[in-house]
Amino acid sequence: MPLYEYQCRACGVRFERQQHVNDEPVKICPECGGEVVRLIQPVGIIFKGSGFYVTDHRAKSSTAKPGSAKKSADASEESKSGGESSEKSD
Repeated sequence: MPLYEYQCRACGVRFERQQHVNDEPVKICPECGGEVVRLIQPVGIIFKGSGFYVTDHRAKSSTAKPGSAKKSADASEESKSGGESSEKSD
């Protein structure tokens, strides 16, 4: 069940109520009997792990930097061809 926070307009007291989503909101202050309003609270979000800010998914290796996979692929291509360039010089 969600926890809702209310504040009294008359006396300023703040209080919380655990209610079902379909329940009617509280309208009367338990301290003075005045009118209350429900307060909007921010939602806490914690991003953990790598990749949330760059690619929105995890890298294959937690230590790999974005773009390093392409560099290693280029290096493996070069080693397969024996280090020779694809262009021939005269």
